[in-house]
Amino acid sequence: MSNINILLNNIKYKLYISKLLKFVLIAMLVLTVSLPPLPVEAYQPTVETLKIGLFFDTSALPSANLQNVSGYGRGFYFGYYDQNRNFVSIGAWTDETAITMVIDRNMLWYPGEGGGSGEFREGLEGGTVLGCFHIMVNASYDSFEEAKEVALNYAGSYGDSYVKFYNGRFYAMMGQYTTRAAAEEAMNARGLSTCVVDAGTSNTIAVVRTGTNKMVFEYDYGTSYYLAVIPRPIDNEKPETWFRGYRYNGGFQYARFGGELLSVIHFIDIEDYVKGILPYEMNNAWPLEALKAQACTARNYALTSLGSHSSLGFDLCVTEHCQVYRGRGAANGRTDQAVDETTGIYITYNGELCRTFYASTNGGASENSENVWSEELPYLRGVIDPYEKDIESTVSNYFWTITYTQEQITERLRSRGTNCATIVSMEVREYSPTGNVISVILKDANGASYTFSKRESLYGALGVPTQRFNIGNSSYDVGTYFVNDSFQSVSGDAAFYALDGMGSVASVPQGDIYAVMESGSVEIVTGDNENTVNDNGMINGVFTIRGSGRGHNVGMSQWGAYSMAEYHNMSFDEIIKFYYTGVEVG
Repeated sequence: MSNINILLNNIKYKLYISKLLKFVLIAMLVLTVSLPPLPVEAYQPTVETLKIGLFFDTSALPSANLQNVSGYGRGFYFGYYDQNRNFVSIGAWTDETAITMVIDRNMLWYPGEGGGSGEFREGLEGGTVLGCFHIMVNASYDSFEEAKEVALNYAGSYGDSYVKFYNGRFYAMMGQYTTRAAAEEAMNARGLSTCVVDAGTSNTIAVVRTGTNKMVFEYDYGTSYYLAVIPRPIDNEKPETWFRGYRYNGGFQYARFGGELLSVIHFIDIEDYVKGILPYEMNNAWPLEALKAQACTARNYALTSLGSHSSLGFDLCVTEHCQVYRGRGAANGRTDQAVDETTGIYITYNGELCRTFYASTNGGASENSENVWSEELPYLRGVIDPYEKDIESTVSNYFWTITYTQEQITERLRSRGTNCATIVSMEVREYSPTGNVISVILKDANGASYTFSKRESLYGALGVPTQRFNIGNSSYDVGTYFVNDSFQSVSGDAAFYALDGMGSVASVPQGDIYAVMESGSVEIVTGDNENTVNDNGMINGVFTIRGSGRGHNVGMSQWGAYSMAEYHNMSFDEIIKFYYTGVEVG
């Protein structure tokens, strides 16, 4: 073969290889494009049962009533919750459908006023008295049933038998007396020579039929495991329990921390917990997609707030400090549907659970988290919120005004620790790109300046409900502007914008523009969009603060979510992704 033929063959081979590589690359590209994206792995929560503090610390109770909701349950099981938050039955139970847990002291029953359920408090004078001295058979038993049988035999016709669980063993018990002497006298009168008088310990909790001194059960496991009570279900129905005027799913734990009053902690599945939040954090008649967005944010917020009350033995409280939780009372088919349709759905950023702050309204724009508090979170970025425009006239006090005389603002600052002379001026020092206030500066008659920044400081100094406000004649409408119902924004270098005959946004060429004023005079419109502040922040002689919205300006606006679902047909995940930047929902 000649050198020319060899060269030609080499060229043909190289061309063949080149075409083959191109074919393989194209095939791989087509295959890659045609393959569905890999699913985002669903977030798995660290716990599925939450511990909710109902009464604790200064709100701890001398007694706590429970009652099965009619038609849903019968009686209760007794046990404790283990370290994994699982209910562990000790084999003890009662058929009573209305019971009261009481600290083991001499207690007096106070009937409820105005139809209330009543409670036990310490005392001896009056109506129904529950004594803390009891007759106990001087032997322990392996099971609740065995101890119950012995107690029945010993009590005989007195009908005052019950069982006590103490440090892992069961004891046969009888009666209740206000003194040791009275208990001993009753024991001798019955001829119970094998019995002793038991007065319990500082950890003992008595269980009685509500409104009576009829003993049902006693529990004392020291500080190892606290008494847990759960309703007994009928068939496959999920039982509900009345407690302090609210209906709850789940169970209850009772503890006498430090030997004092009862702390009541509610153990609840996270989805049932969200069902007990939703109708209290958002109106239960609102659009389903808005409710679903709220369900997801509430679920996230709960799991990212688990350490809020760990020193008190639970995860979350029932107030705005955590989230408003009231059980089943206001839940309906719509709110339950919103939770059921989003069960197990979490909001994540780069695979991590997001802390999904939310508030009633933002006044027109949310804010970066670091401009409100201190922590910078990448998914809590401020956004201009055009959707609240739809509900401005609906929300009570959406627009607000606060005024102070010089004396009033001076006294307010002094009462909060600022050693100032008479305040003579007030102005916004810095706005964020979305038009919210980051800091204000106040000056006194001696020329001293005082700067207040971010939410807590601004609220303390000025009492403002949001960071979206202006002072005096200043303007806070900075950032993006929208000119029609599609929220088309204006941009570019032009000073003015207008709608043309087709409804599109068009810039007005640079140059002088004139307008006819209310007085009839013709004046130049400058187009100056800079913040203008008067000399001292006063209008008609008083410091005047005007703003919009109510809340901390971080994360989701609840009324904004309403507007997006009601007027713009947006889905719950679209709502979430608008308010939380760059998140995954699933």
